[in-house]
Formats: sequence, structure tokens, C-alpha cells
Amino acid sequence: MSIRTPLCDLFDIEHPVLLAPMAGVSGGALAAAVSNAGGLGLIGGGYGDADWLTRELDAAGDARIGVGFVTWSLARQPHLLDLALDRAPAALMLSFGNFQPFIANIGAGETKLIVQVQTLEQAREAVDAGVDAIVAQGTEAGGHGGARATLPFVPAVVDIAQDIPVIAAGGVADGRGLAAALALGAAGVLCGTGFFASNESLASFNAKRDALRASGDNTERSSVFDMARGLDWPDGWNLRTMRNSFTRQWSSDIEGLRQNLPEEQARFEAARNLDDTDIAPVIVGEAADFVRVIEPAQDTLHRMVTQAKDQLQRISRLVAPHSEG
Repeated sequence: MSIRTPLCDLFDIEHPVLLAPMAGVSGGALAAAVSNAGGLGLIGGGYGDADWLTRELDAAGDARIGVGFVTWSLARQPHLLDLALDRAPAALMLSFGNFQPFIANIGAGETKLIVQVQTLEQAREAVDAGVDAIVAQGTEAGGHGGARATLPFVPAVVDIAQDIPVIAAGGVADGRGLAAALALGAAGVLCGTGFFASNESLASFNAKRDALRASGDNTERSSVFDMARGLDWPDGWNLRTMRNSFTRQWSSDIEGLRQNLPEEQARFEAARNLDDTDIAPVIVGEAADFVRVIEPAQDTLHRMVTQAKDQLQRISRLVAPHSEG
């Protein structure tokens, strides 16, 4: 039994699994590993660093990969889009902001446009624009996101998208999540947390160690790390990370953080330089419960697909008609 969906046809991939373009984590090696294993790896373009992006595109070698950008940040550095498109990636993924100004450039070549959405209004905008695929991201996801839960949000987007493949994101890190996403009508999944601790991931040693010990119970959404990093995120999105001493001190006292921001930003930067994850963020989602080993990304992907096949076969047996004795 194989799992082949319209997403596989769209990107010419074997498995309907995409690597989330996690900023500072999904580099060229990780993206290439996921693509070479039969999925589609996306490099995380993050907030815009041309030298970093060039280096990671080079690190991907000849692998057929994609690139993801934070859209409101890309609008301030549009040359980064040209940098990425010059490499003819399989896909460009835009998240968190107005994607419309970039459609003409992306649509000029073979690169497919993926837009990530967190509301039904955003989904309708993506459909009207004729994007190639839509990521429906639930709030369970690590990193930035909105307020809708994956389970009801994905099928609502599927109903709107009609023939456009929908990719489920948020809380998916194993084959059960992949099978569930397909049952909701999605054509595949976007997975970040599940690959966070991969050998090829750019996450730090301490961040990977903490992810292995993490539970979804120990994550929360807040804006404290954006403030500490000096990132002026628009309203409507905040960041899911593991709780640590920094979130416990400031998540319920945003005004206090604002009043002490220079000192706290200096303390935060020192912690990042020392890989002190009691202050620096470990950006994983509620699916951290399923991250329990550091291994090659291909092993994670193949286990996910195998487990999904087993789950789908089990479900098929449950609904198969029973013969009368």
C-alpha cells in the first residue's frame, strides 16, 4: 500500500510530507535530507539574511528543495525572493503577511507557490489568487501561528480550497498525524517539530536535548521572545515555544518586560550565545511528545509514512463490510 495524493503529483514527490521552513533550523542539509528521502524539504528563509540563505542553498547541493519566507519581512527585503528564485526551487512558501505582491514573480517560472493560512479569510484570499497549494496551520504548531486548532480548521480550509491541495500543519510529527490529516481531507502534511532534532537540523545541541525531553504540556504561545529579539511582529500571530525561566518571568507581565527591555534583551542575547535554553527559546510545538530520538531525517520520514500506512490499513479493516457467518 502506498500513499499517493495530489500533493505528490504537484511536487513530483514520493511521500506527501513537507519539511516546515523553520527559521534557523531548516537549513540546506535538512531540506536536502527530507527531499532525498521522498518528501519535499523547505529551507527556512526566516527574517532575511542573504549570506545565510546563499550558504544553505549551496548546502542543499543538487537536491530538489523549496524555500519559505516570513512574508512581512520579505516585503522589506524583496531581493531575497530573486535570490531564491534564481536557484529554481520546487516551491516557494509564504507565511504571515500579504503574499499578493510576490505572485507575479513566483508565477513566472516552474516554482510552485504555497501560502500558509491561519484563518478562513486568508484561505479564501489564497484560493482567489490561484495559489498552487495551501497550508492550513493549526495553533498546535511550533513557531508563529494563529488561534485555530488543527482538527476543525483543516477540513474547513479543504471545503474552501476545492481543487487546490491543502497541507495540514500543527501537531503532526508521526504517522498517526499524517493519517489523521488525510482523513480530514488534506493532501499531505507540513512537519517541523518532528524534524527539529534530526541529525541534519541546525538547532543547537541543548535545544535538541530539550526537545527530546519535552511535552506539549510544556509549550505555550506568547510574544516575549519576539520582544527580546526586537522583532515587530504584526498583530494576530505569536510564538509557540517550550516554557523556560524567561517565559515564566515575563509571559504574564508584558508591560514589565517592555519597561525593562534593554536589560532583558542584553541578557537574552548573552543566553543565546551560550546556548542557555533556560532563557533562549526552544521553538517546538505540541507534537514534541513524539520527538524522542536524534536520528537522520530520512529515518523520521520513513517511519512516519510506514506508521501512516499501518493506521490507514487498520481504519480500512474497521470499515470493511463483515460477511455473515
